[in-house]
Amino acid sequence: MSPAALRTNSLAANTETTGESGTNTGAIIRTDSSASTVTLAEARTKYTAGRGYLAACTLGLPTIDTIAAMRADTEAWARGEAFAAQYGDIVERVRTGYADLVGVTSSRVAIGSQTSVLAGMVAASVPDGAEVVLPIGDFSSMVFPFLAQAHRGVTVRQVELADLAASLTQNTWLVAFSLVQSATGILADSDAICAAARKTGTFTLCDTTQATGWMPVDASAYDATICHSYKWLGAPRGVALFTVSSAFAAELHPVNAGWYAGDDVWASCYGPAMALAPNARRFDVSPAWPAWVGAEPAIDLFRSLDLAEVRAHNVALGDALCDGLSLPRLGQAIISWPDADGRDLARLTAAGLTASGRAGRARVAFHLFNDEDDVALALAALRP
Repeated sequence: MSPAALRTNSLAANTETTGESGTNTGAIIRTDSSASTVTLAEARTKYTAGRGYLAACTLGLPTIDTIAAMRADTEAWARGEAFAAQYGDIVERVRTGYADLVGVTSSRVAIGSQTSVLAGMVAASVPDGAEVVLPIGDFSSMVFPFLAQAHRGVTVRQVELADLAASLTQNTWLVAFSLVQSATGILADSDAICAAARKTGTFTLCDTTQATGWMPVDASAYDATICHSYKWLGAPRGVALFTVSSAFAAELHPVNAGWYAGDDVWASCYGPAMALAPNARRFDVSPAWPAWVGAEPAIDLFRSLDLAEVRAHNVALGDALCDGLSLPRLGQAIISWPDADGRDLARLTAAGLTASGRAGRARVAFHLFNDEDDVALALAALRP
């Protein structure tokens, strides 16, 4: 039986809990405008900085609430009042909050520390000799883990992002891609990719790190997603989240399993027996506790926002910059352009703005704490 046929049978066997692509049909359909309780204007007051900061795509900014939570935690730790069980409660609240943010149930969410660690777990689960298709130029944390499986005969085929959907065949076990490309800000045509994957019986892994927080993301549309929350969500670095359908979870090996992946966490601290959680928690990586303290208010803020409104705000600023630079409007929160010698990035930096350079391009990002004045400052720096 072909790999595609095996995957089709696996999906059919899980029709009670998964859709035709293996995604969770019990997903929470979240309508942002009706779920929002914090306005964009109110959210902007929660930041102590932001003017001239055009680098949410590199490192997000914390809110006042995140700063306060981490400060209080550090002080409690210093007094000897920090307890592991309390941290565990925080992790579970973040898990639940993130599940709500991306439209899945919390049983479909695993926690981790870095994108590459979670992608590495998926990569280690690719069958020997199977094919993985990736877009050319994607972030290395979504590329290297799969290239590292060459010793098992895993074949990685890299194609242009625009050709990703058309490149899938019945021999493609997995297609892995970033929803928003880090270097350019280009949005992948995820609808076309997922439609092609359904036809070929290919599993889908989507990195939403450069998307979640500035635009609505429906994680249930994919077999698995990864998000490192320290960028657009403004959480501390070290808080990564993984969503997975039950059908795809059955194909994955919990290679990072430790005590935190146990069915009963506190009864899993010692061997020799191993009893892992029956749901996505079996893929958990033990959390760096203080980071999750800061993540809780960050996730709570963005799940309280109308992310369609946040997207419209950010895209309007990006388009305004494009207009000023005589570039085509891109409809993106990340705007980048060729800057091989770094001259434009140096101009932005000299003007006191925080931007970044990637893959020979200058790169700026607009988030909810930015406004038209930030666009004007960037244009003034770039057009002396």
